[in-house]
Amino acid sequence: MTENTRRLLPVFSLILAMLLWASSFVALKLAFRGYDPMQVIFGRMFIASLCFVVFIPTFRKLNWRRRDIKYLLIMAICEPCLYFLFEAKALELTSASQAGMITAMLPLLVAILAWSWLKETVSRQTLSGFVLAIIGAVWLSLASEISANAPNPLLGNSYEFLAMVCAAGYTVSLKHLTSNYPPLFLTAFQAFVGSLFFFPFLLLPGIGFPGHWQATPALAVIYLGTFITLGAYGCYNYSVSRIPASQAAGYVNLIPVFGVILGMLILGDSLNQQQWFACGLVFCGVGLSSYGHRTPVVQPIN
Repeated sequence: MTENTRRLLPVFSLILAMLLWASSFVALKLAFRGYDPMQVIFGRMFIASLCFVVFIPTFRKLNWRRRDIKYLLIMAICEPCLYFLFEAKALELTSASQAGMITAMLPLLVAILAWSWLKETVSRQTLSGFVLAIIGAVWLSLASEISANAPNPLLGNSYEFLAMVCAAGYTVSLKHLTSNYPPLFLTAFQAFVGSLFFFPFLLLPGIGFPGHWQATPALAVIYLGTFITLGAYGCYNYSVSRIPASQAAGYVNLIPVFGVILGMLILGDSLNQQQWFACGLVFCGVGLSSYGHRTPVVQPIN
């Protein structure tokens, strides 16, 4: 493998991960049309876990460190556990396009978390960009119109923002863990913990196990379990093991673009004029936070 290929591979992996993640908003909306959100989330985790079973003998050879247990748990609790709870609620209430736009704030949240947790320096420019992006996200939500795809966009977008807070915690803890554990194991660990976490929800009254097969929703669940949980997280975890976490988080800005396009093409989503201006404000905030200074590097947690 040449030096150029070695440098570009994490970038290509990140772009592919962002495209897959953007498509997950559409896939989730399709899956929710036939199954309860908890059935969908457990299904994708269980399918991904089955894909990793063959790698279990390899994982036994890893150099386990007791001090990493808490970071593994933080990573898994943040994502997939809490992240998918918030995202499931979000996509019940808002459109795939709007949820995708909220993800643009993840790089800023990573920077803020790195400042508060890892004591990294965050400039006033970054903070100003964060405030601007927040204003844009609030405007996007307040300007939303109730529709079949977005019955309560304000509350749905709020849940998606909480999902991004969890994603920021996941990204920072993941960066620490990649110094000792391969991306394949970390992706598998997420899938196994996610399966255990979401299984009890199927035992609640009114949910249960799916009792019927609906082609489009079922195929969407299979897609989520393989291409998203296995593919997107695998690509992202690999890239974070090769480049700084905050730099990798910057590629999340591609998700809104892909998400809006896919939402319009597949689900028929639409944004009104005010929402387009709000989207522009979010991008301006993200751009302001990263323009003109070096992206902070997330250091291992001691």
